[in-house]
Amino acid sequence: MLASLPLAYLVLMAAAATFLFSFAMTRWVPGRKGKIVFPAISVACCLGIILTGQLQHQHWSPQHMLVQYSFGWVGITIGLFPSRKLMHQYAEEINRGVKREKYDVPARYTMFAVFTVIVMCFVAYALS
Repeated sequence: MLASLPLAYLVLMAAAATFLFSFAMTRWVPGRKGKIVFPAISVACCLGIILTGQLQHQHWSPQHMLVQYSFGWVGITIGLFPSRKLMHQYAEEINRGVKREKYDVPARYTMFAVFTVIVMCFVAYALS
C-alpha cells in the first residue's frame, strides 16, 4: 500500500524520519559533532538499506526499502526515548573527559529499543 505511493512522497517520509531521529539524538546526546554525525549516519543507513534490498534474491524495490527505513528509524527513535537521560548523562561525562570502564545500560532499555524496532519493521512490511 505505502510502496505504491510516488517516490517523492517516500523520500519525504524518509527525510522526516531522518530529521526526527537526528533532532532527538542531538537533544539527547549533547555535543557539536552530533549535528553532522547523526544525519550522515542516517543517510548512509538509508542508502545501505536500499542497496541491500537490491542485492536480495527477491529484489526489494527502493520504494519498499524506503518504507522499511522510515518505520525502522522512527522505531529506533521511539525505542531510545526511555534511555535519553542516561545517554545524556554519559555524553556529558565523556565531554568532560570522564572515562568509565563500562557504560551500563539497563536491560529493559535495550529490550524496549529492540522491541519497538521489530514492531515498526513488521508494521512497515504489512503496510508496504
